[in-house]
Amino acid sequence: MENKKDFTKKFDVKPSTEAGFSLDTNFGYNEKTAYERDEKLDYYFESYSHFGIHEEMLKDEVRTFAYMRSMVRNKHLFKDKIVMDVGCGTGILSMFAVEAGAKHVYAVDMANILDKAKCIVEENGMSDKITCIKGKIEEIEIGHEKVDIIISEWMGYFLLYEGMLDSVIYARDKWLVPDGLIFPDRVVMFLAGVEDEKYLCEKDDYWDNVYGYKMSCAKNQNKNDPLVDTINTAQINTTPCPFYEIDIKKTTIEELNFASCFEVKATRDDTLSGFVTWFECYFTDCHLLERLDTSPYGKYTHWKQTVFYFDSGLLINNGETITGNIAARKNKRNPRQLDVKLWAGVYDKRSKNRITRDKFFIMR
Repeated sequence: MENKKDFTKKFDVKPSTEAGFSLDTNFGYNEKTAYERDEKLDYYFESYSHFGIHEEMLKDEVRTFAYMRSMVRNKHLFKDKIVMDVGCGTGILSMFAVEAGAKHVYAVDMANILDKAKCIVEENGMSDKITCIKGKIEEIEIGHEKVDIIISEWMGYFLLYEGMLDSVIYARDKWLVPDGLIFPDRVVMFLAGVEDEKYLCEKDDYWDNVYGYKMSCAKNQNKNDPLVDTINTAQINTTPCPFYEIDIKKTTIEELNFASCFEVKATRDDTLSGFVTWFECYFTDCHLLERLDTSPYGKYTHWKQTVFYFDSGLLINNGETITGNIAARKNKRNPRQLDVKLWAGVYDKRSKNRITRDKFFIMR
């Protein structure tokens, strides 16, 4: 439980005005040939049909307890309400809603995990309270005109990877009553600079001698892929900065593509290898407030953090200001993937020029 002021304050998130950071500019590859959407690449629902990924999410106690507390500690919000669970998986959030007093829950999922959810709901004696519906949220009907609350665990790596928030927005616009609630309803993304030169050197050198063989041609194979991993806070060498905020009650699908500027300060003399990103989710309608924190300063979550490394490091001095821009948009060939563009620079007092690093990435 945290102070309500911590959840209601507005972060100073600013849109990018840097040349080349509008969302219609090139992200670093031949967009004329890369951008024909291929429906066969939507493997999302198949991947969530396997139980292993759901086991990992259930065992993520930071995630699961945050959702549980947001509901069962706020029963006054759920009492006799109609609830929709978008992407219900095993049905755990739907059962939390019933425990919190919901009159009925519509648990929706396109993946085959829904068959297991039906068994789990029945095993826990909630079949009269939870209706499991298999299908895409954009295609199903629920047999009820409107719902009072939408619950969903839609977040992916770098928050927006996999594009599930689109389905929550669709459900909101079609079924949620005016002034209805969404759990969670607010999300903020953050970044901070990191030093990781040893890892980058070892990764690069590995391909020079792989069990006695040279594989240098593989060095650039994944250079545009960000790293999803846990970051030791000792590697962080700048202040953090919020760079993107979503009000899920109001946002549009188009606004999920963004370009933002940021400013951080170096906390020591060091090398800036890139930036680590994370997100925080807020359940602001709760009387007893909840926050889901995926930062490197908090406990482990299955989202870990997402790190974007430049091809070469940037020397920074303690107290120095680093300014930058970050843009992200859905990949047009596979909209569940993301194109990300990152730029950062410092002012060199000797030359009176800006020293910069920039790179584009694909989250796939």
